Amino acid sequence: MSVLTIVKDRPGHLEQLLEGLRRSDVMPSEFIAVDMGSDPPVRLGDVPFPARVVRLDGDGLPLAAARNLAARSATGELLLFLDVDCIPMRGLIGAMVKVLEAHAALICAQVRYLGPDDARGSWQEADLLGRSAGHPVRRFPASGIRRVEEAGLFWSLTFGILRESFLDLGGFDEGFTGYGAEDTDFGFRAREAQLPLLFMGGPGAFHQHHDTFDPPLQHFADILRNAARFRSKWGIWPMEGWLTAFRKAGLIRLTDEQIDVVRHPTSREISLACSSRAF
Repeated sequence: MSVLTIVKDRPGHLEQLLEGLRRSDVMPSEFIAVDMGSDPPVRLGDVPFPARVVRLDGDGLPLAAARNLAARSATGELLLFLDVDCIPMRGLIGAMVKVLEAHAALICAQVRYLGPDDARGSWQEADLLGRSAGHPVRRFPASGIRRVEEAGLFWSLTFGILRESFLDLGGFDEGFTGYGAEDTDFGFRAREAQLPLLFMGGPGAFHQHHDTFDPPLQHFADILRNAARFRSKWGIWPMEGWLTAFRKAGLIRLTDEQIDVVRHPTSREISLACSSRAF
């Protein structure tokens, strides 16, 4: 099992992710962090498993390209992708190994959301379980696996896949540049390739709290560009909630066929969109 993450300027979150791996019942065969131009560059502390950083310089957040580089750099036959703000539970790697050995599939593990003051220093997993909350839309079985037919429910926060399956799919579409829709497109292409989407119950990961933007106006240009690419591929708009919010704010005109930019968000609007809520 190769555990992979991509990171830009989140040293505190990365350290807690690594602490979760240190406590894992099953150690990863390797850990790879793709550094998307952090300043200062990412450094890994002492860990009881092979670990290395691969640098990917460039502007913005090249999410698709970074995940593909992580997978190409991996040597394990099983891949577990963790976003840098996720802390893996003690049993996650072992559970994911068992499911991947039994199923050639795209497997999402459950993610539980922490509050602002959780996992900032020392912590115990049992305490985090009591403080955290599940996602309000993505429901996971208490144990075992459940097949999910709606490809749009795939999320890239915490997922496992066979390395062979990832390469057969061609990885993430690097035509999606910056932020938005690259993971939904990956889920759609997995469905087209008849690779099942499974939700795995049991151990998953904790999502470390950080400020979010609702809607993510700081990624306005990326979202519009990637939405148009997704629409040209699949015939529907992704990120509908965000596009609707942009329309209601008078930033775009949205039809079934195209997006027209009315104006770009102001710095004040971007600042006001910042929120401390979990989801």
